[in-house]
Amino acid sequence: MHLKVHPENPQKRHIERAAGILRDGGVLIYPTDTVYGIGCSVYNTHAIERIYQIKRQDRSKPFSFICSDLSHISEYASVSNSAFRLMKQLIPGPYTFILPASRLKQLPKSLISKRKTVGIRVPKNKISLRLVASLGHPLLSAGIADERGEIINDPEIIRQQYEPIVDLVLDGGNSLLELSTILDLTEEPPVVVRQGAGDVSMLIAA
Repeated sequence: MHLKVHPENPQKRHIERAAGILRDGGVLIYPTDTVYGIGCSVYNTHAIERIYQIKRQDRSKPFSFICSDLSHISEYASVSNSAFRLMKQLIPGPYTFILPASRLKQLPKSLISKRKTVGIRVPKNKISLRLVASLGHPLLSAGIADERGEIINDPEIIRQQYEPIVDLVLDGGNSLLELSTILDLTEEPPVVVRQGAGDVSMLIAA
C-alpha cells in the first residue's frame, strides 16, 4: 500500500490508517527530517524481527526509536540535567541521542545496547511526529537504503523497492541524502558518534 501525505499538513485519515497498521503489527516506510525510515511499534517483537530480516541487520546492533518530545524521552531514558539542557536546544531536529535506558524490562532487547543504552530521536517532521502521537508510544526508526547500501531519497524508487515487502509506504516527498547526527549523552562532554545532518557547532558551543 502507498499513501501520499502532505509534509506540512498530514492528512489525519492517512496518519490514523498508518497507526492502525502499526498497532496490528505492521511494518511501514515513513519520512523523517533526514532520510526515510522503516519502522514498527517498539512493542511488537514480530514486526521488529521482520525489519531485521528486511534490512539484513546484525541482531547485536540495536535500533533507535522516535519519541514525540523531551518529556516522552524521559519515560524511556535517564536524562541528566546537562543532557536535558542540550536536548532542549536541539529537538526537534536531525539528532539521535544515546542515553541510559530506564525501562529495561518493558522495552525489547533489540532496542537496548549491551551498555544498557537506547538511541532516541525527535525529528522535525510532522508526519513522523503525528504518527507517534496517534500510535500512542514510540516508533522504531531505522534508515533505509538500496542494495548497495546507498540512501534513497526519491519516494517513487522507495515505493518500487519496498512496497512489495512492507505493509505501507508513506510518501512525504523527497528526503535528504544525509543521516542524523548521533550524540552519546552518556559521556561528559557529549561525544559525536556520527556526524550527519545536525549542526555540531551548536554542540561545541553548548
